[in-house]
Amino acid sequence: MLTDSFGRFHDYLRISLTERCNLRCTYCMPPEGVDLKPRSDILTFEEIERLARLFVAQGVRKIRLTGGEPLVRRHVEDLVDRLGALDGLESLAVTTNGLLLEPMLPRLRKGGIREINVSLDTLRSDRFETITRRPGLDRVRSAIDAALHAGYRPVKVNCVLMRGVNDDEVADFVDWTLHEEVAVRFIEYMPFEGNSWDNARMVPDADVLRRIHDRYPDLERLDDSPTSTSRTYRVPGAAGTVGLVSSMTEAFCSGCNRLRITADGRLMVCLFGRAGISLRDAMRSGADDDALGQLIRVAVLGKKASHAGMELLAAQTDRPMILIGG
Repeated sequence: MLTDSFGRFHDYLRISLTERCNLRCTYCMPPEGVDLKPRSDILTFEEIERLARLFVAQGVRKIRLTGGEPLVRRHVEDLVDRLGALDGLESLAVTTNGLLLEPMLPRLRKGGIREINVSLDTLRSDRFETITRRPGLDRVRSAIDAALHAGYRPVKVNCVLMRGVNDDEVADFVDWTLHEEVAVRFIEYMPFEGNSWDNARMVPDADVLRRIHDRYPDLERLDDSPTSTSRTYRVPGAAGTVGLVSSMTEAFCSGCNRLRITADGRLMVCLFGRAGISLRDAMRSGADDDALGQLIRVAVLGKKASHAGMELLAAQTDRPMILIGG
């Protein structure tokens, strides 16, 4: 039911739990912040569970909780318990900035979180505050260590590279993988409303790979699944891996299996889509599961073959990244 007109089957759903965040990352949020919707516009836990159950019934096997920062949502552990119990769901994951993660780890793991991605763009405290406009690097690093200790293997670390900001840390991140089971993934800087995107600040993955090869010429390419967003490598003998996510220069749209639901209940069939379809409004207007399923199928069938490309994306007006859910 979730196959588009290009034959891509969508078995991966990302659900944004909140538009709020306890950081103000420069590539995600405008300096002045964003206008947050009233709480009544945000999906309730009951609505999220209903949609998740419906998508799983149509073939979704992996759900990832995103934000904003998903762990700032009150009682998020209760929602994890509900989603973790869904029959047919094979993987429940979370993407977090890590600031609130460590004390919540035992409950999240018990509730069913099986994968953890931590967004971390620098290993330097002063630079962390510059990029995020907040302190907290020590807490994030401690949370990653705690997740490893709790048995999460690997912990994925998402690093958005920006030229002249943090691209001189590529080798430092790769060095980290030598002794820890972290999967560092370098993500190309992407254009979103309010993030001051500039083509000159985007570091192409080809450049990143050359830099890694300069230090580790025997870098090995690993096998990736057809739907993977990352090209994965390993330094021989290393505990962890390095991935390159080339959303701009080598788009992976042909293998895309992802759908997104924003915190206010809009179904986005592409990260760079425009308005999306409001499943929240449909639910609150009394739509039954059959009607919701039809809305979802129409949206998936309308998915384009690929996004518009870097230059056109930069010129269009869209939601800031924090209001999409990543």
